[in-house]
Amino acid sequence: MTAERAQRLPQDFGNRETASGRAKSSADSRSRVSTRDDEIASGLPANLDELPRLNGFRLRGLEMTRLETFIDAAFAFAVTVMVIAPERGPDNSVALLDAFRNVPAFIASVAVLGIFWRGHWLWSRRYGLEDGVSIFISWALLATILIYIYPLKAIFGSMFYYVTGGHFGHALGVRVEGEARAIFAIYAIGFIAIGAEIFLLYLRAWKLRGPLQLNPREQFLTRAEISGWCIPMAVGIIALTMALTIPARHFPWAGWIYFSMAILVPLHRIWFGRRQPK
Repeated sequence: MTAERAQRLPQDFGNRETASGRAKSSADSRSRVSTRDDEIASGLPANLDELPRLNGFRLRGLEMTRLETFIDAAFAFAVTVMVIAPERGPDNSVALLDAFRNVPAFIASVAVLGIFWRGHWLWSRRYGLEDGVSIFISWALLATILIYIYPLKAIFGSMFYYVTGGHFGHALGVRVEGEARAIFAIYAIGFIAIGAEIFLLYLRAWKLRGPLQLNPREQFLTRAEISGWCIPMAVGIIALTMALTIPARHFPWAGWIYFSMAILVPLHRIWFGRRQPK
Protein backbone atom coordinates (compact mmCIF):
# COMPACT_ATOMS: atom_id res chain seq x y z
CA MET A 1 0.00 0.00 0.00
CA THR A 2 2.81 2.34 0.86
CA ALA A 3 4.56 1.74 -2.48
CA GLU A 4 1.31 2.22 -4.43
CA ARG A 5 0.62 5.46 -2.60
CA ALA A 6 4.14 6.64 -3.32
CA GLN A 7 3.57 6.02 -7.04
CA ARG A 8 0.35 8.03 -7.00
CA LEU A 9 1.87 11.06 -5.30
CA PRO A 10 3.65 12.49 -8.40
CA GLN A 11 0.52 11.91 -10.49
CA ASP A 12 -1.69 13.66 -7.94
CA PHE A 13 0.80 16.51 -7.71
CA GLY A 14 0.80 16.88 -11.52
CA ASN A 15 -2.98 16.93 -11.61
CA ARG A 16 -3.07 19.65 -8.98
CA GLU A 17 -0.53 21.69 -10.98
CA THR A 18 -2.64 21.33 -14.16
CA ALA A 19 -5.80 22.35 -12.32
CA SER A 20 -3.95 25.27 -10.76
CA GLY A 21 -2.70 26.38 -14.18
CA ARG A 22 -6.18 26.22 -15.65
CA ALA A 23 -7.61 28.18 -12.77
CA LYS A 24 -4.92 30.84 -13.17
CA SER A 25 -5.54 31.05 -16.92
CA SER A 26 -9.28 31.39 -16.32
CA ALA A 27 -8.67 34.07 -13.70
CA ASP A 28 -6.39 35.99 -16.09
CA SER A 29 -9.03 35.78 -18.83
CA ARG A 30 -11.73 37.08 -16.47
CA SER A 31 -9.40 39.86 -15.39
CA ARG A 32 -8.82 40.96 -18.99
CA VAL A 33 -12.55 40.89 -19.72
CA SER A 34 -13.25 42.87 -16.55
CA THR A 35 -10.61 45.46 -17.49
CA ARG A 36 -12.07 45.80 -21.00
CA ASP A 37 -15.59 46.16 -19.63
CA ASP A 38 -14.43 48.78 -17.12
CA GLU A 39 -12.71 50.77 -19.88
CA ILE A 40 -15.87 50.76 -22.02
CA ALA A 41 -18.11 51.66 -19.08
CA SER A 42 -15.77 54.47 -18.02
CA GLY A 43 -16.21 56.14 -21.41
CA LEU A 44 -19.94 56.49 -20.94
CA PRO A 45 -21.52 59.61 -19.44
CA ALA A 46 -22.72 59.45 -15.84
CA ASN A 47 -26.38 59.79 -16.87
CA LEU A 48 -27.13 57.93 -20.10
CA ASP A 49 -30.71 59.19 -20.11
CA GLU A 50 -29.44 62.68 -20.88
CA LEU A 51 -28.02 61.52 -24.22
CA PRO A 52 -29.81 62.39 -27.47
CA ARG A 53 -31.96 59.59 -28.83
CA LEU A 54 -32.66 58.18 -32.27
CA ASN A 55 -35.75 55.99 -32.44
CA GLY A 56 -35.55 55.64 -28.67
CA PHE A 57 -31.90 54.51 -28.76
CA ARG A 58 -29.50 56.57 -26.62
CA LEU A 59 -26.62 57.69 -28.84
CA ARG A 60 -23.31 56.89 -27.12
CA GLY A 61 -21.10 57.83 -30.09
CA LEU A 62 -21.98 61.39 -31.00
CA GLU A 63 -18.36 62.49 -31.32
CA MET A 64 -16.76 61.40 -34.59
CA THR A 65 -13.74 59.17 -33.95
CA ARG A 66 -10.64 58.74 -36.12
CA LEU A 67 -11.90 55.27 -37.04
CA GLU A 68 -15.21 56.62 -38.32
CA THR A 69 -13.34 59.33 -40.23
CA PHE A 70 -11.31 56.69 -42.06
CA ILE A 71 -14.43 54.67 -42.90
CA ASP A 72 -16.23 57.77 -44.23
CA ALA A 73 -13.14 58.64 -46.29
CA ALA A 74 -13.16 55.13 -47.79
CA PHE A 75 -16.82 55.44 -48.80
CA ALA A 76 -16.16 58.92 -50.24
CA PHE A 77 -13.21 57.57 -52.24
CA ALA A 78 -15.37 54.71 -53.51
CA VAL A 79 -17.97 57.17 -54.78
CA THR A 80 -15.21 59.25 -56.41
CA VAL A 81 -13.88 56.22 -58.26
CA MET A 82 -17.35 55.55 -59.70
CA VAL A 83 -17.85 59.00 -61.26
CA ILE A 84 -19.62 58.86 -64.61
CA ALA A 85 -16.51 59.84 -66.62
CA PRO A 86 -13.59 58.38 -64.64
CA GLU A 87 -10.80 58.78 -67.20
CA ARG A 88 -11.22 62.48 -67.97
CA GLY A 89 -13.92 65.08 -68.31
CA PRO A 90 -15.90 64.93 -71.58
CA ASP A 91 -14.58 67.52 -74.04
CA ASN A 92 -17.16 67.16 -76.82
CA SER A 93 -20.84 66.35 -77.23
CA VAL A 94 -20.26 62.71 -78.16
CA ALA A 95 -18.11 62.10 -75.07
CA LEU A 96 -20.63 63.95 -72.89
CA LEU A 97 -23.55 61.83 -74.10
CA ASP A 98 -21.47 58.68 -73.70
CA ALA A 99 -20.61 59.69 -70.12
CA PHE A 100 -24.29 60.19 -69.31
CA ARG A 101 -24.93 56.59 -70.26
CA ASN A 102 -23.28 55.71 -66.94
CA VAL A 103 -25.58 57.89 -64.81
CA PRO A 104 -28.13 55.14 -63.86
CA ALA A 105 -25.33 52.71 -62.92
CA PHE A 106 -23.62 55.43 -60.88
CA ILE A 107 -26.82 56.26 -58.97
CA ALA A 108 -27.55 52.59 -58.26
CA SER A 109 -23.97 51.96 -57.10
CA VAL A 110 -24.04 54.95 -54.76
CA ALA A 111 -27.38 53.75 -53.37
CA VAL A 112 -25.87 50.34 -52.51
CA LEU A 113 -22.83 51.93 -50.89
CA GLY A 114 -25.16 54.28 -49.00
CA ILE A 115 -26.97 51.30 -47.44
CA PHE A 116 -23.72 49.89 -46.10
CA TRP A 117 -22.44 53.32 -45.03
CA ARG A 118 -25.60 53.95 -43.02
CA GLY A 119 -25.24 50.57 -41.34
CA HIS A 120 -21.79 51.51 -40.05
CA TRP A 121 -22.82 55.08 -39.26
CA LEU A 122 -25.77 53.90 -37.17
CA TRP A 123 -23.56 51.40 -35.33
CA SER A 124 -21.03 54.16 -34.55
CA ARG A 125 -23.69 56.55 -33.27
CA ARG A 126 -25.49 54.01 -31.13
CA TYR A 127 -22.55 52.36 -29.40
CA GLY A 128 -19.47 54.57 -29.83
CA LEU A 129 -17.22 51.49 -29.61
CA GLU A 130 -13.54 51.76 -30.43
CA ASP A 131 -12.09 48.61 -28.85
CA GLY A 132 -9.58 46.37 -30.59
CA VAL A 133 -12.09 43.93 -32.09
CA SER A 134 -14.32 46.72 -33.42
CA ILE A 135 -11.33 48.47 -34.96
CA PHE A 136 -10.18 45.27 -36.68
CA ILE A 137 -13.65 44.59 -38.15
CA SER A 138 -13.97 48.21 -39.30
CA TRP A 139 -10.60 48.10 -41.06
CA ALA A 140 -11.66 44.87 -42.77
CA LEU A 141 -14.83 46.69 -43.89
CA LEU A 142 -12.75 49.55 -45.25
CA ALA A 143 -10.55 47.20 -47.30
CA THR A 144 -13.55 45.28 -48.62
CA ILE A 145 -15.32 48.46 -49.75
CA LEU A 146 -12.28 49.61 -51.74
CA ILE A 147 -12.15 46.25 -53.53
CA TYR A 148 -15.92 45.86 -53.92
CA ILE A 149 -16.45 49.07 -55.94
CA TYR A 150 -14.98 47.61 -59.13
CA PRO A 151 -17.34 44.63 -59.55
CA LEU A 152 -20.18 46.83 -58.23
CA LYS A 153 -19.75 49.33 -61.03
CA ALA A 154 -19.33 46.59 -63.65
CA ILE A 155 -22.45 44.69 -62.56
CA PHE A 156 -24.74 47.73 -62.53
CA GLY A 157 -23.32 48.97 -65.84
CA SER A 158 -24.07 45.64 -67.49
CA MET A 159 -27.51 45.47 -65.86
CA PHE A 160 -28.64 48.80 -67.29
CA TYR A 161 -27.10 47.89 -70.64
CA TYR A 162 -29.18 44.70 -70.63
CA VAL A 163 -32.53 46.20 -69.53
CA THR A 164 -32.33 49.29 -71.80
CA GLY A 165 -31.13 47.51 -74.90
CA GLY A 166 -27.75 49.24 -74.86
CA HIS A 167 -29.00 52.82 -74.34
CA PHE A 168 -27.49 53.07 -70.84
CA GLY A 169 -24.54 51.41 -69.16
CA HIS A 170 -21.95 49.30 -70.90
CA ALA A 171 -21.65 45.67 -71.84
CA LEU A 172 -19.82 43.48 -69.38
CA GLY A 173 -17.27 42.64 -72.07
CA VAL A 174 -16.88 38.97 -71.22
CA ARG A 175 -15.78 36.54 -73.91
CA VAL A 176 -16.72 33.24 -72.34
CA GLU A 177 -19.34 32.08 -69.87
CA GLY A 178 -16.74 31.40 -67.19
CA GLU A 179 -15.69 35.06 -67.06
CA ALA A 180 -19.27 36.19 -66.43
CA ARG A 181 -19.66 33.62 -63.66
CA ALA A 182 -16.42 34.77 -62.07
CA ILE A 183 -17.46 38.45 -62.08
CA PHE A 184 -20.86 37.70 -60.55
CA ALA A 185 -19.23 35.40 -57.99
CA ILE A 186 -16.72 38.10 -56.99
CA TYR A 187 -19.56 40.60 -56.61
CA ALA A 188 -21.50 38.14 -54.44
CA ILE A 189 -18.47 37.45 -52.25
CA GLY A 190 -17.95 41.19 -51.71
CA PHE A 191 -21.64 41.64 -50.91
CA ILE A 192 -21.52 38.80 -48.38
CA ALA A 193 -18.30 40.10 -46.83
CA ILE A 194 -19.57 43.64 -46.25
CA GLY A 195 -22.83 42.37 -44.81
CA ALA A 196 -20.93 39.96 -42.55
CA GLU A 197 -18.59 42.68 -41.30
CA ILE A 198 -21.45 44.98 -40.30
CA PHE A 199 -23.22 41.96 -38.78
CA LEU A 200 -20.11 41.26 -36.68
CA LEU A 201 -19.98 44.87 -35.49
CA TYR A 202 -23.54 44.65 -34.17
CA LEU A 203 -22.79 41.23 -32.69
CA ARG A 204 -19.83 42.79 -30.90
CA ALA A 205 -22.10 45.49 -29.47
CA TRP A 206 -24.51 42.78 -28.31
CA LYS A 207 -21.74 40.94 -26.48
CA LEU A 208 -20.81 44.21 -24.76
CA ARG A 209 -24.40 45.07 -23.83
CA GLY A 210 -23.50 44.91 -20.14
CA PRO A 211 -20.67 47.48 -20.17
CA LEU A 212 -22.67 49.60 -22.64
CA GLN A 213 -25.64 49.50 -20.25
CA LEU A 214 -28.17 48.77 -22.98
CA ASN A 215 -31.73 48.97 -21.73
CA PRO A 216 -34.40 46.44 -22.88
CA ARG A 217 -35.43 48.55 -25.89
CA GLU A 218 -31.82 49.04 -26.99
CA GLN A 219 -31.15 45.32 -26.64
CA PHE A 220 -34.20 44.60 -28.77
CA LEU A 221 -33.07 47.03 -31.48
CA THR A 222 -29.58 45.52 -31.42
CA ARG A 223 -31.01 42.03 -31.93
CA ALA A 224 -33.11 43.42 -34.78
CA GLU A 225 -30.00 44.80 -36.48
CA ILE A 226 -28.15 41.50 -36.04
CA SER A 227 -30.96 39.54 -37.67
CA GLY A 228 -31.47 42.25 -40.31
CA TRP A 229 -27.89 42.04 -41.54
CA CYS A 230 -28.35 38.30 -42.01
CA ILE A 231 -30.59 39.15 -44.98
CA PRO A 232 -27.85 40.53 -47.32
CA MET A 233 -25.57 37.67 -46.29
CA ALA A 234 -28.24 35.08 -47.12
CA VAL A 235 -29.13 36.76 -50.42
CA GLY A 236 -25.43 37.00 -51.31
CA ILE A 237 -24.91 33.29 -50.60
CA ILE A 238 -27.89 32.38 -52.80
CA ALA A 239 -26.59 34.67 -55.56
CA LEU A 240 -23.12 33.13 -55.30
CA THR A 241 -24.56 29.63 -55.57
CA MET A 242 -26.65 30.63 -58.59
CA ALA A 243 -23.71 32.33 -60.29
CA LEU A 244 -21.66 29.14 -60.05
CA THR A 245 -24.30 26.52 -60.79
CA ILE A 246 -27.33 27.63 -62.83
CA PRO A 247 -27.43 27.10 -66.61
CA ALA A 248 -26.31 29.99 -68.81
CA ARG A 249 -29.85 30.71 -70.08
CA HIS A 250 -30.96 31.48 -66.51
CA PHE A 251 -27.82 33.36 -65.57
CA PRO A 252 -29.45 36.84 -65.22
CA TRP A 253 -31.25 35.54 -62.13
CA ALA A 254 -27.91 35.58 -60.32
CA GLY A 255 -28.24 39.37 -60.49
CA TRP A 256 -32.00 39.81 -60.14
CA ILE A 257 -31.98 37.89 -56.86
CA TYR A 258 -30.51 40.94 -55.09
CA PHE A 259 -33.73 42.86 -55.68
CA SER A 260 -35.51 40.43 -53.35
CA MET A 261 -34.07 42.54 -50.54
CA ALA A 262 -36.55 45.27 -51.51
CA ILE A 263 -39.22 42.89 -50.15
CA LEU A 264 -37.32 41.03 -47.42
CA VAL A 265 -35.95 44.08 -45.59
CA PRO A 266 -39.32 45.87 -45.20
CA LEU A 267 -40.93 42.58 -44.09
CA HIS A 268 -38.20 42.19 -41.47
CA ARG A 269 -38.81 45.72 -40.20
CA ILE A 270 -42.55 45.16 -39.99
CA TRP A 271 -42.10 41.87 -38.15
CA PHE A 272 -39.73 43.37 -35.56
CA GLY A 273 -41.74 46.61 -35.37
CA ARG A 274 -44.76 44.70 -34.13
CA ARG A 275 -42.71 43.05 -31.39
CA GLN A 276 -40.65 45.93 -30.07
CA PRO A 277 -41.18 46.96 -26.44
CA LYS A 278 -43.14 50.13 -25.86
